[in-house]
Amino acid sequence: MKAVSAKEAIAMIPNGATIMIGGFMGVGTPERLLDELVRQQKRELVLIANDAAIPGRGIGKLFDASLVATITASHIGLNPKVQAQMMEKRIAVNLVPQGTLVERIRAGGSGLGGVLTPTGTGTIVEEGKQKIEVEGRQFLLETALRSQFALVHAFLADYLGNLSYALTARNFNPVMAMAADTVIVTAEHIVPVGVISPDHVMTPAPLVDYLITNV
Repeated sequence: MKAVSAKEAIAMIPNGATIMIGGFMGVGTPERLLDELVRQQKRELVLIANDAAIPGRGIGKLFDASLVATITASHIGLNPKVQAQMMEKRIAVNLVPQGTLVERIRAGGSGLGGVLTPTGTGTIVEEGKQKIEVEGRQFLLETALRSQFALVHAFLADYLGNLSYALTARNFNPVMAMAADTVIVTAEHIVPVGVISPDHVMTPAPLVDYLITNV
């Protein structure tokens, strides 16, 4: 793990990169990294996230600045700018049921090819997907998701890169940290090694590549 500034971290991300972004409607989202993406005008981004947040907050800032080419998410309904860009065919939107989305990410982080889920069978969700029968039940094969980068926000980080999350921030951040080639982390508090109890480490240090240390 290497300590860097937000400017240095985002400079590593090329235009067109595939990025997982943690958080839930702006809660537990790495705001400083998103602000830096906007400042550096990284374009044609391919995002994987739970949602599109709202204008001016979280991932919504990237749509405000027209930096996104594609988003895979479970919900975009509270961001009218995303809806408008989709209707104008300026961005592609892939909607995935929330539970399926997180399991696809988890599969990517675990080295699996995908997961079997009954969610979406008999609906438009199944279009173009392989159906598999198991013990008389129909399942959809949902392929694993991985990304080039994951932007993650933790409550606590130590100087080795061990992470702990608080409340709803633990929903997508930990699984995304497992499913990306390069993991970049912001944290509410950076503490000495040993402060975070081993029982409270949710993302172990070997998964973290860069920790943002500048204020």
